[in-house]
Amino acid sequence: MTARGGRKPFAAVLAANTISTAGTSLTMIGVPWFVLDTTGSAGRAGVVAFCATLPVVVSALVGGPFIDRIGRRRVSVASDLVCGLAVGAIPLLHWAGALEFWMLCALMALGGLAHTPGMTARYVLVPDLAAHAGTTLARAASLFEGVSRGARMIGAALAGVLIAVLGAEAVLLLDAATFAGSALLVAGGVRGVRAAEPRKAAPVSFTTYRTELREGYVFLLRQRLLLAVVLMVMLTNGLDQGWSSVLLPVHAKENLGGATDLGMLAAVFGGCALLGALLYGAVGERFPRRIVFTVAFLLCGLPRFVVAALVDGTAALAVTMAAGGLAAGMLNPILTTVTYERVPQELRSRVGGVSTAGCELTMPLGGLAAGLLVEEAGLVTALLVVGGAYFLATLSPVVFPSWRAMDGVPAGAPLSSSEPSRPSSPARPAPAPRP
Repeated sequence: MTARGGRKPFAAVLAANTISTAGTSLTMIGVPWFVLDTTGSAGRAGVVAFCATLPVVVSALVGGPFIDRIGRRRVSVASDLVCGLAVGAIPLLHWAGALEFWMLCALMALGGLAHTPGMTARYVLVPDLAAHAGTTLARAASLFEGVSRGARMIGAALAGVLIAVLGAEAVLLLDAATFAGSALLVAGGVRGVRAAEPRKAAPVSFTTYRTELREGYVFLLRQRLLLAVVLMVMLTNGLDQGWSSVLLPVHAKENLGGATDLGMLAAVFGGCALLGALLYGAVGERFPRRIVFTVAFLLCGLPRFVVAALVDGTAALAVTMAAGGLAAGMLNPILTTVTYERVPQELRSRVGGVSTAGCELTMPLGGLAAGLLVEEAGLVTALLVVGGAYFLATLSPVVFPSWRAMDGVPAGAPLSSSEPSRPSSPARPAPAPRP
């Protein structure tokens, strides 16, 4: 394969992931705002967040072997098409006067069920595509994360403007179109890549599927570092879900300038996270991973909750989220590199599904709990309680010794996708924190 031919599939996956992630940002802002506008209830916004994220966990728990059998390219395409149909149906039903609250919950659940397999399929392709493109794993991981962060910034800013000008329904229709674009890019750009096609496996049966699924769980549980990562990210992702789906939208609606400020704040965070990811890709390998990871997590967590609770106006929160975004951008490149170093190619989908499920296990409860907490105790109390819990979670790398292994690669771990060996002490996190 020529260098140019090798770069094309990687570029296609980057472009598809960028478009799909930008669309997801539209939904992350558009759906909570749509619920707050049509119901006026933070509790109902939390219920919708619960319905959207619970199927994500379910599909991640059992989807790894499915991705290998169907093929990563096909799964990514089908995932985007289902998500696009589910999101697009919401405004169409609303305009027709037929949208009931249970329908909204069901459509969000369908989108959540389909979303994770597609995300995981693209994620686990990165090492192979990076090798074909002739780039290092750390740089490919940083670039993959960087474009995702940039897409979130663009999507968030666009969502704020479109909601203010056209309404939340237009945002959801645009999101449906982005999923279709992502599906077309992967369908055409990754065709012929061996790692993206179905893998030969034993005939389908409950026993063989259970065995393949168990391999992913056993693989993850045998290594302390990556198990610690999954547990920590599981907690912070749940708290982040409460922030993004309930706390920040309610704060923007009640105390700031509405949807425009909400989109601006999310865009500031995403733009600075992009800079952070690119910065880490350029110079991050010169510094100890654990120190950078710990400091970055402390900066991107508690401060935004405290400032939102205690400081009036948008400016102070924007500055805080800019600093937090810069720090957050360094997290996923670190975890992605650590992950790819430790998981052989033949197990990436299975371990990826299991670890994604672990990292997202608390997300359904995060949005639901935040909505109920706002209604029962008020917004300020909810912000401080959630922020305090976030701070305690981010102390994990300082307290537990298993995190010291973050700066080393276990003996026998695969250093490239072209030489998949089975490490003696296996594991891996997931597409990790998304603050």
